[in-house]
Amino acid sequence: MRTRTLLALAGAATALTVAAAVPSSAAGGAVLTTGGTGGTAAAVGDTLTAPLAAGTSATLYSSATGTSGVSCKTSQFTAKVTNNPAAPGTATESVTGHTFDPSSCTSNVAGVLGVSSIVIDNLPYTATVTSAGVLSVTPPSGSTIQTTVKLSTLLGTVTCVYRAPGLTGTAANGDSSISFTNQQFTKFSGSSLCFANGYFTAKYAPVTDAGARVYVN
Repeated sequence: MRTRTLLALAGAATALTVAAAVPSSAAGGAVLTTGGTGGTAAAVGDTLTAPLAAGTSATLYSSATGTSGVSCKTSQFTAKVTNNPAAPGTATESVTGHTFDPSSCTSNVAGVLGVSSIVIDNLPYTATVTSAGVLSVTPPSGSTIQTTVKLSTLLGTVTCVYRAPGLTGTAANGDSSISFTNQQFTKFSGSSLCFANGYFTAKYAPVTDAGARVYVN
């Protein structure tokens, strides 16, 4: 359940790296820019980071329409630009980090007292962002996007492992954000306190490159 922390995906998530709300196609410009649409191209090797959008939480609920599960107020992803072609096109990033602060997480599941840890496994992931603002996160070949969540319960520590083949999100230039809505994870292992499915929702903003907001073109 804490697995909602993902995020990642991951992170992430996970996570996943740029913003574009009604992205614009800047002919001759790069897909990812700073300073505004059509601005300075983000260089290959640049590190992009983003926290949760102010006033929001990352959630992992037991159903797409429910409110039972885990909620975290502090999470961040980190990704490195690996390809940033001319727009319109598709930029590529390597998601190297997707973290959640367990002290910011709460659960309304009966029998769960708190979250001990949340770890995004199998990093790095590959993230792609199109000029249309479509964000996709995929794991290494032969692997999965995986989150291991350790929960404190009345009976001790319970470990829940959740997996997903990939994540799909959207990027928006209005607030340089990336959003994931009801991304489904399936329980791979864990006790009955771990949901059979986890639906991950989170919004990260602003995505920045050395402090400058990132835009999608």
